[in-house]
Amino acid sequence: MELNGAKILYTIHTNIPVLGDFKITQTLVSTWIVMALLSALAFWLGRDLKLENVSKRQAAAEFIVERLDRFVHDNMGWHFDQFIPLVGAIFALSIGCNLISVVGLWSPTADLNTEAAWAIVVFIIIMYYKIKTNGILAYLKGLLDPIFLMAPINVLSEVSTPVSMAFRHFGNILSGTVISTLLYWALASLSHVIFGWLPGFLSQLQLFQIGIPAFTGLYFDWFGGCIQAFIFCTLTTIFIKRAAGEE
Repeated sequence: MELNGAKILYTIHTNIPVLGDFKITQTLVSTWIVMALLSALAFWLGRDLKLENVSKRQAAAEFIVERLDRFVHDNMGWHFDQFIPLVGAIFALSIGCNLISVVGLWSPTADLNTEAAWAIVVFIIIMYYKIKTNGILAYLKGLLDPIFLMAPINVLSEVSTPVSMAFRHFGNILSGTVISTLLYWALASLSHVIFGWLPGFLSQLQLFQIGIPAFTGLYFDWFGGCIQAFIFCTLTTIFIKRAAGEE
């Protein structure tokens, strides 16, 4: 098995031109697949709801909604209910994009553009609440504290919020993808060294690639993916709450 490092890091730039300059990347395709699956799941969980004698499907849907409500309430309070759909959408999309690599598709969260888009949305909301709470003049004046020479640093501090959120999520997911690929290649090389001298089909045995990658995938794809989704949503709720002047 030949390891192609460029393929690992730049697969997302394999584009198919359509509609003039518009490009369809693997990131877009995988994201559309995740969105379609999540939409279908939401439709299935939300249909035929009842007040009594609820089905297991409805019970599962109610459990998800209750846990999401509690997550937002615990981090932001009861008067930020308008952000429950946003946090839920980011969390579900992050989980779906992180875990789609389990079935061999490119993970959209291994492309910085994905996390950057989420972070920009959150940053706009943060700026809105900061200006709404303090007023535009007070906000601009705060960028000059304690002296006007600190303005560039204060602006950089504001911009660092979405940048750090995006890079934290992106770095963990991409590193997991690269490590898993390198491990798979190393195990293939080990199998070739040990069994390559055998005659016939025995020289093609890849026994070391059976089972071991599954354990690493369990951590990087499942555990790591869920943790990064949780962290991103937690930071979203905390930053918005602070921007609104809540403690």
